[in-house]
Amino acid sequence: MNSTSQSAGKCPVAHGALTTAGASVTSWWPNALNLDILHQHDAKTNPMGQGFNYREALKSLDVEALKADLRALMTDSQPWWPADWGSYVGMMARVSWHAAGSYRVTDGRGGSGTGNQRFAPLNSWPDNVNTDKGRRLLWPIKKKYGNSISWADLIALAGTMAYEAAGLKTFGFAFGREDIWHPEKDIYWGSEKEWLAPSDGRYGEVAKPDTLENPLAAVQMGLIYVNPEGVNGKSDPLATAAQMRETFARMGMNDEETVALTAGGHTIGKSHGNGSAADLSPDPEAAGPEFQGLGWMNTKGRGIGRDTVVSGIEGAWTSEPTKWDNGFFEMLFKHEWTLTHSPAGASQWAPIAIAEDDKPVDVEDASIRVLPMMTDADMALKVDPIYREISQRFLNDFDAFSDAFARAWFKLTHRDMGPKSRYFGPDAPQEDLLWQDPVPAGRTDYDVQAVKDRIASSGLSVADLVATAWDSARTFRGSDNRGGANGARLRLAPQKDWEGNEPERLARVLPVLEAIAAETGASIADVIVLGGSYGVEQAAKAAGFDVQVPFAPGRGDATADMTDADGLAVLEPLADGFRNWEKKDYVVSPEEMLLDRAQLMGLTAPEIVVLIGGLRVLGTNHGGTAHGVFTDRVGALTTDFFTTLTDMAYSWLPTGKNTYDIRDRQTGATKYTATRVDLVIGSNSILRAYAEVYAQDDNAAKFVNDFVAAWTKVMNADRFDLRA
Repeated sequence: MNSTSQSAGKCPVAHGALTTAGASVTSWWPNALNLDILHQHDAKTNPMGQGFNYREALKSLDVEALKADLRALMTDSQPWWPADWGSYVGMMARVSWHAAGSYRVTDGRGGSGTGNQRFAPLNSWPDNVNTDKGRRLLWPIKKKYGNSISWADLIALAGTMAYEAAGLKTFGFAFGREDIWHPEKDIYWGSEKEWLAPSDGRYGEVAKPDTLENPLAAVQMGLIYVNPEGVNGKSDPLATAAQMRETFARMGMNDEETVALTAGGHTIGKSHGNGSAADLSPDPEAAGPEFQGLGWMNTKGRGIGRDTVVSGIEGAWTSEPTKWDNGFFEMLFKHEWTLTHSPAGASQWAPIAIAEDDKPVDVEDASIRVLPMMTDADMALKVDPIYREISQRFLNDFDAFSDAFARAWFKLTHRDMGPKSRYFGPDAPQEDLLWQDPVPAGRTDYDVQAVKDRIASSGLSVADLVATAWDSARTFRGSDNRGGANGARLRLAPQKDWEGNEPERLARVLPVLEAIAAETGASIADVIVLGGSYGVEQAAKAAGFDVQVPFAPGRGDATADMTDADGLAVLEPLADGFRNWEKKDYVVSPEEMLLDRAQLMGLTAPEIVVLIGGLRVLGTNHGGTAHGVFTDRVGALTTDFFTTLTDMAYSWLPTGKNTYDIRDRQTGATKYTATRVDLVIGSNSILRAYAEVYAQDDNAAKFVNDFVAAWTKVMNADRFDLRA
């Protein structure tokens, strides 16, 4: 061996591939379309294997034994992380709250439904300090029950059991949250490059909370909701109240729920700031291997018990912080408050005068009384007129407060689970709640062929049928399992009036389909989907292929009374690349908006390609535009989109911000027109590879079969009853 062939001491490991993003494709070509969001839950990361069915595993769970173990945990103080007052109820409520509180209605992402608190960035957000300790305290229980309880379910249940242990009559609990196994790195949490950076960058104007950038909900990077010290850390309870109203609304909460959750969250437990944050070790994701996944460990002092540092704010809110009572409102309204600072230097409010018996005791020594405190968010409940009115009502009616909190807590911890059909377990409440988007059961005993026969004679075109079914189903988003074709809310406000749904077309098509439903006994939801599937079958036949699109009856029809019109407004599509439409020009490119919608719908990159290619030749563009309709056989399910896109007989010329001419190279004549979404299928190397598969001479049948499979997936995305 030539001793000079390798530099002495040179490490053979490719460091960059493991520790930096320097070698990534996007770092070299930052403007390239990044498809990673479509693959962030690749099955290869799941150690359970494709055969594992969590719903089946749940059937073996001894729910009562699990709850008993959680009750025992609440008072089983561990020396390595001792419980305040000998009780972990505050810690476990906080772990659950901070898992669920990342949810935002705008795109349905975040929340407690996936166990994502175990991974970066959430496991290391400044607002999540010491939730790692809570999860580690839960580990013996997770270890004991194993596959029969997911981390996501266990974290959510821990908070519910904490409130029960404190004395609250909870509203119920449902299992069914399935764990993910790697970080959701492509969720947009904000553009800031540092934790807790001033919030100015995510607002059009900080003083106007409704200018908070979509889809964000929290006011600063690394926070769950608002800064407890005030706007950008500057105390001003009225300004904080305005931010709370917007932020909680983006979590799906109204004013009463906001008051109940804020007060209820601060009825048990305490905040920790008796020390210096400078003495803490790095967050879990940055800590060395010797910390074994734990972060924020005190490196100079005790760092536990009364000397714990978490938020930097120090103190409890009530006289008895391990008990569910009305102590929060009694403390807030019984005293006048003055702005002060914690030992860690954080802004907080202290009572101007307080009787010794009204003070909480020290977490380690019950013979010592300490001052309570309030945050800026707590003071907001006293100074904001609307919040104050609600707070005083709760002060005078403890039962009303308890019920409001129990319901809001259930909503907080279940909001991203979707419909009740996904709930599992003996404690799942039977009451239908409007935010669950309830849908009645549909019939399955009607004659499907008779419905198809009536559709065939309806006079509706393939494009009408396919576009209507698509618009009904495309609202589904897997982030929080809302939307979809079940319920036929396409015919109700607000969906019937959305620009993206072409109200004039709906006004013409829906009465025809509703009449067919009335004649046959099928639900309107089923008829809409069956109409689209029938249209696909006819288009395939026109291309020379006899196929049957799978169809499962059983969808129900929601009514206006079952529909939260305001709450469903967040499902409105602002763009739909599949139908070649944008409501207006956006800073984000059309192709990026396409990927975002596709990911929410649960589609893969190959499915995006096959659906776009098929929908274009079926003539389903919004408004009937010709962009991307690369065929002379509109209505036939051909591969013409792909053969044209890959044909070098054409050149592509930009004619506007989002429009292109497809010209014959020899004559210069414009043959077709296109948008960026059309052409990205040919310009992106990954998407082009898929397009070339369908452009091959031997894959016309494969294209039809793959389109049918992808179409069926979209139509059934919200049919949880069909899933194994």
